[in-house]
Amino acid sequence: MKAVKPGDMLVVWRLDRLGRSLLHLVELLEVLSRKEIEFQSVTERIDTSSAGGRLVFHMMAALAEFERHLISERTVAGIEAARQRGAHIGRPHRLTDAQKREVAHAVINEGKKYAEMAALFNVHHCTIRRIVADARARVTASPARGHSAA
Repeated sequence: MKAVKPGDMLVVWRLDRLGRSLLHLVELLEVLSRKEIEFQSVTERIDTSSAGGRLVFHMMAALAEFERHLISERTVAGIEAARQRGAHIGRPHRLTDAQKREVAHAVINEGKKYAEMAALFNVHHCTIRRIVADARARVTASPARGHSAA
């Protein structure tokens, strides 16, 4: 790839010799096109120096884009289905719910420092800030206890 220059033609025996996937091939062929380098695949009879070869290339690009969209749609649907089943999406939490309650209690009620709790639980201080903020938000959002409506 480093040896080819504008006006050259890169020739491969088969497409799978050039790229790992259809998307990768399309990206490589677009780079070659921008550098004004023609491309030819002997086995698949693709030659971007001809109108037919460019048509095949553009069809490949359209299929690659279609494939990307399908994968994206399946991924979104799979994540939504997992959420509906109650599955946690993303990295596992570093602290258990009990540890989070302990952290919130220590900072809010005992005046412990964020850095101290972060070191104790081996997490970043921003994790402690987030836990404390969530705990404070839950306290302010919950209805007052012990009061009855008259």
